[in-house]
Amino acid sequence: MVCFRLSPVPGSGLVLLCLVLGAVSSYALELNLMNAENATCLYAKWQMNFTIRYETASKNYKTVTISDFVNATYNGSFCGDGQNGPRIEVQFGSGFSWTVNFTKQVSTYSIENISFSYDTRDSTTFPDAKAKGVFPVHESVALKIPLDDIFRCSSILTLEKSDVGQHYWDVHVQAFVQNDTVSTKEFLCDKDKTSTTVVPIVPTTLPSPTTTPTPKEKPEVGSYSVKNGSNTCLLARMGLQLNLTQDKVTSIINIIPNTTNSTGSCHPQTALLRLNSHNIKYLDFVFAVKNENRFYLKEVNVSMYLVNGSVFSFANNNLSYWDAPLGSSYMCNKEQTVSVSEAFQINTFDLWVQPFSVIQGNYSTGKNQLKTAVQMTTTSLCP
Repeated sequence: MVCFRLSPVPGSGLVLLCLVLGAVSSYALELNLMNAENATCLYAKWQMNFTIRYETASKNYKTVTISDFVNATYNGSFCGDGQNGPRIEVQFGSGFSWTVNFTKQVSTYSIENISFSYDTRDSTTFPDAKAKGVFPVHESVALKIPLDDIFRCSSILTLEKSDVGQHYWDVHVQAFVQNDTVSTKEFLCDKDKTSTTVVPIVPTTLPSPTTTPTPKEKPEVGSYSVKNGSNTCLLARMGLQLNLTQDKVTSIINIIPNTTNSTGSCHPQTALLRLNSHNIKYLDFVFAVKNENRFYLKEVNVSMYLVNGSVFSFANNNLSYWDAPLGSSYMCNKEQTVSVSEAFQINTFDLWVQPFSVIQGNYSTGKNQLKTAVQMTTTSLCP
C-alpha cells in the first residue's frame, strides 16, 4: 500500500490517500479524508472501471476499457461544510475525472450523484475518434444509508448511460464518520443481501427437474488481443461456449467472434481481457502473477442479457485455471471447463493464451496440455 498526505487546502482539511496496488481488474482505491482537526471525516475504499463506446472517423465503433488508476489524483475532495456536503474527486489518465457527491439528512446520508467525464482528444486511448472533446456523464443515485453505518457492496454495480458503462465493486464508504472512527456496522447493497440471505422454503410439491439444453455444436475459434499503447500485451485464441442455468433452465450460448469486441488492459501483476457483444455487456478474463514466476486465470466477471429481458451478472475472483510460467503461453486443444459458479460455466476449445511478456505480437512456445507424439516427454494431459 502506498500512502501520501497532501497539504491542507482551505475548507478541505488534510487528505490521506492510499493506492492498494496489484488489485485484480483495476487498482483498488482507498481514501481516508481528514478534517482540519486531523480527524477522519470520510472513508472510502472501492474498485471501478469504465467501458466507453465511441464512433471512429471511418464510421465504425470501438469500445475501450478504462481501469488504470495508478497515477490518480484527488484534487477537490473535501469533508463538506455548512453549505455543501462531502465530495470525492478523482482525476486519472489523460483527461478523465470522476466525482461522487454526498448529502446528509437527519438520520441518514445519501450517495447523491456520480459524474464522470472523458476526453476523446486523447488519441492513444481513443484512436481515430470522430468527435473530439470532453464528454460528461451524470448519474443520479440517491441511495440512502443510516448515518452511523458504512455502506458495503462486494457485488458488481453497473451504471449505464449513452455509450458509457460504469462498474463498481468491493465498495466500502462512510461519508460522515463520527468521532474519528469508521463504523463496523455495515449497510449492504441489495445485491449483497440477495447473495447472502437464504429464505427457507418448504415445498408442497416435488420440484420440477432442470431443463436439459439442446447440445450445441463446437463454437467457432476467435482471436483476441489487447494493446498497451502501440504494443500488443495480451493474446488469446479460443472457442467459447457459455453454460448458464437460471430458474432451472439451462442455456448454452456460443460466442461468435465476428460479432464480439475485445478490449482490456495490461499491468505488471494483472491483465484483463474483456469481451462484449450485442447480448453480452462484458465477459472479463482477469489474469494474475503468482510467486513472481507464473501466471494463471484468477477472475471471471460476466454480465449478459437473457432472452426474457433480465440481466445475469456474476463475479468470481478466486479461480485458479490456465497456470503456466511467465514468459510462456498456455495451450489446450481439448475442451476444458472453467467453473465460475454452480450456475455459470465456460467451456473452452482450442485454447491458446498469453497475458504477459508478449514479444513483437507473437506467442511464446505454448505449454501444451494436450499430449502429442512430438511433445509426450514435456507436456501433461488436460484434466
